[in-house]
Amino acid sequence: MVSMRMVLWRAVVGVLLVVGVVAVPGRASADAGYQWREEYITSVDGTRLHADVLRPTGIADDVRTPVIMTVSPYRAHLMRLTEPRPQGGPSTGDLPVSMFLQAGYTYVIVDLRGFGGSNGCPDYGGPGERSDVKTAVEWAAGQPWSTGKVGMTGVSYEAWTGIMGLTEKPAGLAAVAAFEPVVDANSYLYMQGIAWRFSLKPITETGVRPGDFAGFEHLLVATTPPYPTDSAEYKANAADIDPACYAHYLAETTNHDPNSAWWRERDLAESLRGNTIPLFLGQGFVDYNTRADRVFEAWNVLGPGNHKAWFGQWGHRDCTEKCGAPQFPSELLAFFDKNVAGKDVATGPRVTVQQFDGRWRSETAWPPADSRALDIDLRTGRYNDRGLIPGADREIWTVSEPLDRDQHISGTATATLALDGPAAASVAVEVYDIAPDNRATVITRGIAPVTPTAQVRLLGQDWPLTAGHRVGIRIVDVVDDVWAHVPANAPVTVTSARLHLPLLTAVRTPDLPGEASEAIPKWRNEKTVSLSPDVVNNATVTVNFPPRSGG
Repeated sequence: MVSMRMVLWRAVVGVLLVVGVVAVPGRASADAGYQWREEYITSVDGTRLHADVLRPTGIADDVRTPVIMTVSPYRAHLMRLTEPRPQGGPSTGDLPVSMFLQAGYTYVIVDLRGFGGSNGCPDYGGPGERSDVKTAVEWAAGQPWSTGKVGMTGVSYEAWTGIMGLTEKPAGLAAVAAFEPVVDANSYLYMQGIAWRFSLKPITETGVRPGDFAGFEHLLVATTPPYPTDSAEYKANAADIDPACYAHYLAETTNHDPNSAWWRERDLAESLRGNTIPLFLGQGFVDYNTRADRVFEAWNVLGPGNHKAWFGQWGHRDCTEKCGAPQFPSELLAFFDKNVAGKDVATGPRVTVQQFDGRWRSETAWPPADSRALDIDLRTGRYNDRGLIPGADREIWTVSEPLDRDQHISGTATATLALDGPAAASVAVEVYDIAPDNRATVITRGIAPVTPTAQVRLLGQDWPLTAGHRVGIRIVDVVDDVWAHVPANAPVTVTSARLHLPLLTAVRTPDLPGEASEAIPKWRNEKTVSLSPDVVNNATVTVNFPPRSGG
């Protein structure tokens, strides 16, 4: 008989094959480039955490090194078989293991509870997982082969665990690099209660998987079976599945209400206020997995410290490849060399920004200190909340006159709307860059439930606007390929609406090397529509854009 575990595993393999995570294992590599051993760590509640410890080839056990750590749900030995290792062993996949081993670090990969070789119940950023991170870091800091200094690094969920480390402040945690992290678990799945559609493409929104499925998919990953050569404890822990745990997990992750106690406990943005542990934070403005949303709130509540950030035009990844900036790996290594290894090295600008025109510049803050909100009064009227089938009855456009000078959006736009409609309806606001030929490219967007006074938070962006272009704003019920929405099939009346658009007051001169990322032409291709002259002409209003200094 086929077990339920195997049924679930076959399902997750099908999902992961689509996104290119699982590959057929190849032949053994003659030189793995590291010495490997496994350890088991007991968390405070008795959960057993599995760890793969990777040491530079030839180094003696009594030689102390600084440590780089990734804590993850995705590093089971049967996952990410992208490197040839038919005997099983650590699932290094796309981790920067080689770079750090060659620089003299020990690299430790730890499975979160309920994943890989660790037992227990998955906790989706809750107190159990945060305890795992604290336990793992303090264990590594106390080992005889460790200097006592640990840095954490990762992308996506593996960046989220780094954020957990900052909130837990384990002894020995010296620095964290977190790229495309989750900082608020609810806003990762829902925007003000409305489910995102998750994409199987790295930088587009095309997809059919609603946010409600994410918790189920995560549990599928937790059912990954052990590698045939794994140890007895690894196999026993991997087989440890509690149906009650899974049922509770799914019930909580499919609850849209951000104010539930379960979700509030997993909102870490405010928990970073005053943090002084050095953080290297990365976020792609066009990442529609972990989106350019609340991560900027977290960035701006940090305390003093050797923090740095890279914000720009890429999808769900760090910038080792495909962002167009070859200096990223050296800056990543320098960040840890300075803060974990204690070397006297330069780490680059505090904030590196890639604008949507593909050029790169340095900043001391983001949003920059001279970003000021321009209030734009939007056209009012009525739209129908019905979704799926496009039509003029679903939208209200506002279009500026052609710009008489260049402008530069930099920050997070918001909108305030007075609405009359059912609570089951939604209101979305999109901002467009409209070229003289009426080709309109999405800059940013946001959504909220319909309330008498709706506050819509749009996603962060850094976007130069060229003189002669127009700014277009569309009020609509829902953006169908971005959010999963059950239509109210009812009209919504907009009695007043205002967009607060962040614009730089000073002209920027890009001062850093780099090319356009691969995401920019893809975004232009996939997020550009042609507007009819009637839509543009009938929606045109006067907008008093401010003058700019230095240009």
